Amino acid sequence: MNTTPSKTTDPSKKDTPADDPGKSTADAAVTEDPTATATPSGAGDDAAVPAKDRDGAAVPAEATDQAEDDGLEHDDLEPDPFTEARHGVGAGATAVVSAALGIVALTGAWSGRVAAERETLMGQIQTAGGSSAAQQISEIYGDAWHATALVNGVFAVLALLVGAFVLARPAFGTPATRPQPAWIRAVALAGIALGTLGVLISAGMYFDLFLSLPVAGTPAG
Repeated sequence: MNTTPSKTTDPSKKDTPADDPGKSTADAAVTEDPTATATPSGAGDDAAVPAKDRDGAAVPAEATDQAEDDGLEHDDLEPDPFTEARHGVGAGATAVVSAALGIVALTGAWSGRVAAERETLMGQIQTAGGSSAAQQISEIYGDAWHATALVNGVFAVLALLVGAFVLARPAFGTPATRPQPAWIRAVALAGIALGTLGVLISAGMYFDLFLSLPVAGTPAG
């Protein structure tokens, strides 16, 4: 009696269908989609996030750029406090110099005394060989007096010009955001007043308006 051996099945082996519908569909979708591209990692981090206002609504990019430009312009227009401080210090120092020059013009300077002594020495040299009394007075005393008046007048004119420059400076160049301090204008005005007074006194001294030169007496005959 021939017995046909029965087909033994290995439980560890399972029949795998030749065609997997699900797998084939997924592979086909991946293979057949030529437009699908992989997104590189980190690409979303660099994406621009639209700005939002207080109500949560998106703000257009043009408005954001305009606001940033306006902010830069406002920052550029803001005055520099250090620059204004330097300008204030310079104007104050110039005003003080003007007042000091006016005082020197009224009280006299060492340069005026040196000029007067020089004229006196030159007069003595010129009259040493013999000259009249009027010539000696003019050469020794008059020239020294006029030299002193001339030097003082130069200082007075400088005081007047420097003070006027301080007062007129804000009208020229870049306008300042703040007005000139009151004490600077006051000192500059004092320098102008002293300079004007010094010019008048020096002119009177030079032209012998206040005191005339001594006149030599006629010798007795």
